[in-house]
Amino acid sequence: MRDRDIDDFLNRGAGPPPEVDPDLLDRLSATVHSGLLPVRPLPSPSVLTAGLVAICAAIAIAGGLALGPHGIQRMIALQIAIVFAVLAVFMVLSAAVTVAEVIPGRRRLVAPWILLPAGCVALAVVFGLLFSDPGTERFVPQGLTCLKAGLLFALPAGVAAGWLLRRGFAVSPGAAWFAAGTLAGLAGVGMLELHCANFEAPHIIVWHIAVVPLSALIGFLAARYRR
Repeated sequence: MRDRDIDDFLNRGAGPPPEVDPDLLDRLSATVHSGLLPVRPLPSPSVLTAGLVAICAAIAIAGGLALGPHGIQRMIALQIAIVFAVLAVFMVLSAAVTVAEVIPGRRRLVAPWILLPAGCVALAVVFGLLFSDPGTERFVPQGLTCLKAGLLFALPAGVAAGWLLRRGFAVSPGAAWFAAGTLAGLAGVGMLELHCANFEAPHIIVWHIAVVPLSALIGFLAARYRR
């Protein structure tokens, strides 16, 4: 059998395609289009990032003022400038990464799993250089008090961030919630730096910074639970 014979055999077997009723096509098209609704586009990534930073900063400031700004009142100008500058940079980066996680195809600056430890190490170095008191008086009781307070203010920051990003779509919910938890934790740390007057370096390095990874972990576990 030659190639031409095989082609003829296949062509005869295929036959013409079946005709589709035009009315059926019209009904299918009408059904599909009736369920389509216009979707409002997301704000630009820069607007979302600024919104997240504003939310977290507002919660941190409100919390610090509500509990009493005893910490910032004890700081010298150099401590205030460096501590809050580093926190602001960490917060902006966390907000940008969080926004990137809810916009499919958006390039992220760094993975949330890398940003968290890098930012915490940077905070630990800054706190270690600026606060030289090595004391550990009532280390655990005072530490747990600050940890709970920081997480308490991280919670509304995380909820508000989720509301702002509610129309986004997270391809990886775990990464998105982890990043949002990191950002929310920074609101808690910001509140503690404004309020806490315990300037013992171990206290600040351990208990204040611990708010961030714990908040990120809570966000990640919440994403797993929602599945």
